[in-house]
Amino acid sequence: MAQALGEDLVQTLELQDDSSSLGSDSELSGPGPYRQADRYGFIGGSSAEPGPGHPPADLIRQREMKWVEMTSHWEKTMSRRYKKVKTQCRKGIPSALRSRCWPLLCGAHVCQNKSPCTYEQLAKAPGDPQWMETISRDLHRQFPLHEMFVSPQGHGQQGLLQVLKAYTLHRPEQGYCQAQGPVAAVLLMHLPPEEAFWCLVQICEVYLPGYYGPHMEAVQLDAEVFMALLRRLLPRVHKHLQQVGVGPLLYMPEWFLCLFARSLPFPTVLRVWDTFFSEGVKVLFRVGLTLVRLALGTTEQRLACPGLLETLGALRAIPPTQLQEEVFMSQVHSVALSEQDLQREIKVQLARLPESTSGPPPRPQARLPGAQAIFEAQQLAGVQGGTRPEVPQIVVQPPEEPRPPRRKPQTRGKTFHGLLTRSRGPPLEGPPRSHRGSASFLDTRF
Repeated sequence: MAQALGEDLVQTLELQDDSSSLGSDSELSGPGPYRQADRYGFIGGSSAEPGPGHPPADLIRQREMKWVEMTSHWEKTMSRRYKKVKTQCRKGIPSALRSRCWPLLCGAHVCQNKSPCTYEQLAKAPGDPQWMETISRDLHRQFPLHEMFVSPQGHGQQGLLQVLKAYTLHRPEQGYCQAQGPVAAVLLMHLPPEEAFWCLVQICEVYLPGYYGPHMEAVQLDAEVFMALLRRLLPRVHKHLQQVGVGPLLYMPEWFLCLFARSLPFPTVLRVWDTFFSEGVKVLFRVGLTLVRLALGTTEQRLACPGLLETLGALRAIPPTQLQEEVFMSQVHSVALSEQDLQREIKVQLARLPESTSGPPPRPQARLPGAQAIFEAQQLAGVQGGTRPEVPQIVVQPPEEPRPPRRKPQTRGKTFHGLLTRSRGPPLEGPPRSHRGSASFLDTRF
């Protein structure tokens, strides 16, 4: 089943990629205005200016200052103020700071610091010819209308080749999955190749373990979980999908494996990734449920889709106006799905899986639910590995024994000379002097 799932996914992506590549030639050779890139780097894109609902410039500056302050003291922020990090991720990380925030959120910076020479060695090493051939065939399909990936000899495609090759050498038992291409491409749009590689490692091994291996066992489990959530949250849509024979494996793998990079407008994709790095796979389920509701939520929409092809077409043809980042993300965050609900449903579906399935069993316990869990796991690993960060020690001194209060000397009506004599020793011998007739400074009263 997993092999068939992988073949179907490859065929679906190849058909979509080939069609987009065929259209790219006419776009690139068209008139001058169509060759201009938008603010995300897409040639002829429609995101040259901020869209409707985009926050004003002064608000963006305020958010940038908040992120600069939080990332400057990242360990302290994650230890004491993670709720603020989560809130700011839901509002959207400023574009100028995604390259700084994504590696921190997913823990890639810790992996890179622990293995500073790993990527350089992997990039210089020769790759497996089997994977290199497959990767080379897929390079031109990854965002062909983006200025980074237009030229086969450009830094975009060459960097993508090195990152994907490095991962096949880093995890030879998993190799290369075609869905890793668009994920690595989005990372390279914001990060240098080494940081993009470690973020890809964290996505494949911490956020979505079992997604990109040869058996894709975690995808099958999450497909059953997704149908169970549809049955509970959208029962009429679930009934319609069952009647027309549309199972989750026909549309969900492309969504989840590519992190919606091929299914949503690019500004919305970035907002989904901001929240995904913060809160984990729960975000992918919320986005998927929102898309199904937008496509088939009303009776009229379901009546317009009497068969399998019409239903799949509706899931892939949601009007772009309903996918604008601010409106769409507000609906995503309103989905009634908590981490506890997701884990409970995963346990239920895991117990129902047949024991005769080929390949290794899914291991959902290896998946960490977001940035906070990753941070705590890395801190624990550092303590166990003897690399615990230095923590300032607080020394508590025992309280001193109370001393009797010191009496202030009585100086009222006394002379400075008298104080000196009492402090140094016995009074000087001689007749007492008259103070009234004295003009000496020592006999002057205070």
